[in-house]
Amino acid sequence: MSKTIGVIIDFLTDDYRRQIDAAAEKHGYTTRYYPDSASAVGNADDCEILYGHCSRKVISSAKSLKWFCCCWAGVDQFCDGALYHNPGCLLSNSSGAYGVTIAEHLVMTSLMLLRRQPEYTEVIRNGEWRVLKGGIHSLYGCRVTVLGAGDIGTEFARRVKPFHPAKITGVRRSARPGDGAFDEMHTTAELDEILRETDLLVMALPNTPDTANILDARRMALLPEGAYVINVGRGTAVDQDALIAALGSGHLAGAALDVVVPEPLPADHPLRGAKNLLLTPHVAGNMTLPYTQQKSVSMFLEDLDRFVRGEPLAHAVDRSRGY
Repeated sequence: MSKTIGVIIDFLTDDYRRQIDAAAEKHGYTTRYYPDSASAVGNADDCEILYGHCSRKVISSAKSLKWFCCCWAGVDQFCDGALYHNPGCLLSNSSGAYGVTIAEHLVMTSLMLLRRQPEYTEVIRNGEWRVLKGGIHSLYGCRVTVLGAGDIGTEFARRVKPFHPAKITGVRRSARPGDGAFDEMHTTAELDEILRETDLLVMALPNTPDTANILDARRMALLPEGAYVINVGRGTAVDQDALIAALGSGHLAGAALDVVVPEPLPADHPLRGAKNLLLTPHVAGNMTLPYTQQKSVSMFLEDLDRFVRGEPLAHAVDRSRGY
């Protein structure tokens, strides 16, 4: 009896199907495709491997599961050991597939904020035609800090480097060296001092106990007056009430959030009315870019080879850390 790989991806094409089927057959697996998570619940008992956008209910119902390869980069919702029938079940993610698309979103929002596009949109919408006082700002000479110097943060640093900012500083949990696009690399223990010399703060952090509310009212106050904040990691990293207050007072000149708490954001939520805030509904990543889709499939197939050989997965997640 052949072993089974269950696949739940909303970007399935004939080409991706051929790639997955060929790799599965090579290793003695059959593939079963589910149109969505609801159809997989209770019908994935014999799947040793699951790949894709699976719900918690699918994982908890898969009694034979040995490895779950998630299409998302953030997998905090799948780190609970109680979800798995097999305590040794492996978890991997698609961190590394989203850097290109989210970095482009970061460049876009950086330029929109610095050049005051949200404010000019309001000027035009209100029937006016005037130049805002205070001028605009530039990435040229800007002191950029990237909080979360992983795949996304690194891809952003590489793209913003040609704009000639004064300095690109990376901040990460560990002290290991970063990509050459960063001028400096520091640990989160040094964050307070780094914020004092930051004009543009870009946040690309996973959701862990250490990152919850990492940018609170106290740390926002450390940022220079007129600084900007962009968050594409997890909404839990920012004290949203403090952000609204900092924007309202003018201490922060603007902010952009692609991730918020809760999601979806209620129609009457105070964030929707915050001053100079650019909001997007968690669309910086997703699987809309063909590059992201192919990269995710390729990463799964590369790790499938490793899984069959009994080697460590290249994209394994430490469930105790959440990434």
